[in-house]
Amino acid sequence: MADSTPLLSDCETPAEPKRLPPSLDETIERCIGDFGWFQVFQAILVSFAWVFDAQQTFISVFTDAEPSWHCTDHSVCNKFSNICQLPKGSWSWDWPAHTSIISEWGHECSTSFITGLPASSFFMGCLFGGLALATLADSTLGRKNMLLFSCLTMSLSSIFTVFSPNIWIYSVLRFINGFGRATVGTCALVLSTELVGKRWRCQAGVIGFFCFTLGFLSLPAMAYVNRGSSWRNLYLWVSAPTVLYCVLVRLLVHESPRWLFVKGRKEEAVTTLKSMAQTASALTMSFSNVLIEQESLDDNVDIFSSIRILLNKRWAAQRLAAVMVAGIGIGMVYYGMPLSLGNLSVNLYLGVTLNAFSELPASLITFFLIGRINRKDSILGFTILSGVCSVMCVVMGRVWPSLQITMELISFFSACTAFNMALIYTLELFPTCVRNSALSMVRQALVFGGVFSPLLVAVGRKNNLISFGVFGMAIGVCGLPLIGLPETRGGTICDTMDEEEHKQNEKAAAAFSTLA
Repeated sequence: MADSTPLLSDCETPAEPKRLPPSLDETIERCIGDFGWFQVFQAILVSFAWVFDAQQTFISVFTDAEPSWHCTDHSVCNKFSNICQLPKGSWSWDWPAHTSIISEWGHECSTSFITGLPASSFFMGCLFGGLALATLADSTLGRKNMLLFSCLTMSLSSIFTVFSPNIWIYSVLRFINGFGRATVGTCALVLSTELVGKRWRCQAGVIGFFCFTLGFLSLPAMAYVNRGSSWRNLYLWVSAPTVLYCVLVRLLVHESPRWLFVKGRKEEAVTTLKSMAQTASALTMSFSNVLIEQESLDDNVDIFSSIRILLNKRWAAQRLAAVMVAGIGIGMVYYGMPLSLGNLSVNLYLGVTLNAFSELPASLITFFLIGRINRKDSILGFTILSGVCSVMCVVMGRVWPSLQITMELISFFSACTAFNMALIYTLELFPTCVRNSALSMVRQALVFGGVFSPLLVAVGRKNNLISFGVFGMAIGVCGLPLIGLPETRGGTICDTMDEEEHKQNEKAAAAFSTLA
């Protein structure tokens, strides 16, 4: 039976000075250390889910593309002709019709709404999935089970997509795919960071960013190997390994001991800690005696309670609102910049390649400098830099076009780094009982910002100021609400709302005494 003494209560003996029992963070580090080999393996395996996340996100670039074509009757056809106005036998696709959904189902002359419906359905699924599934990892399923559910939903819907008979069924399956995919990255990030000590927590989270880049870069290679084959083959290539991955996660990955403890499942938390202990002395230490000093506080009584907790606590609601506003601006640039490359005076393929590789240095900077730089100041700095360079794209396009792509790359790189930093910052801002829900809401804000990008890009084809100018203003202004939030570098992560409030009160008291 748990000790009924509150976690933050004073000691019972009057003669003793006020002392807090060891925090869960300290307890876990005593048991498993900072970042042992077993934790390295767990963090990498969990973070590998980001590879499949990236592949499912960008696969439509190849499967939904309109293939190139050539004339077969040059008397009525030339390379500048509109194929929708040509006789059917006067032209032909360069590749077999089954290489793309557009050519296989004859949608080359359909409206942009029809041809863009599958991609739009995927992102709508991401939004609905993020809202519907955001709290399950905090309330009932836990981090590991939620990751399994999301990966299985994503992979199985991708396999069923292979049997799509038309674009309408295909769009429905893409919606389900996006619905399942919505929480993959969030669960992987939270679980990987909760399995390690605070010294390496941020670095463990950055592993997921590297894996996402790996998945993004692997997709063109897979598509190149399958060139000329059916678009259905590419879905099989990215979905079959995901099923195998789910089996490995089920057998080899542990549930977060932090979440187990917060949910009152102490025995399971103790068993998990014992299995993760690195040394013989750690194995023989009395985990039960250490953990009995803690109080299990199950703040989540149903699947929506974590959202209510976030909104009922004024400080938590303010933090969530500020980070989500910043996320909208960052997401607008992160998803919009690559789409805008067609509006610049640069080779499209070169521009896309350079943008893809921009994510690598962004992840490297986050990995090596995350322990040395302030989170809040870094996000503010990168959002302002991204905004300035985005506006400079318009200026350079009129004054010095050759430097336009340079400004675009700096802006996109800054947005990528701010994207990574925002996720790490969110992890540290909120306690364990609502962490996954808060991170899910921030990720939905990033996706929501991306919803506006295609429209701005389409309008910006005639005037870059409308696209790049709005991108720059959005990311620059949306980062400003972060100014009022606390800095989290070097601090411990809390597990309950009361513990987080106590920590902030202590900081406020210390700051007041310093001023006094």
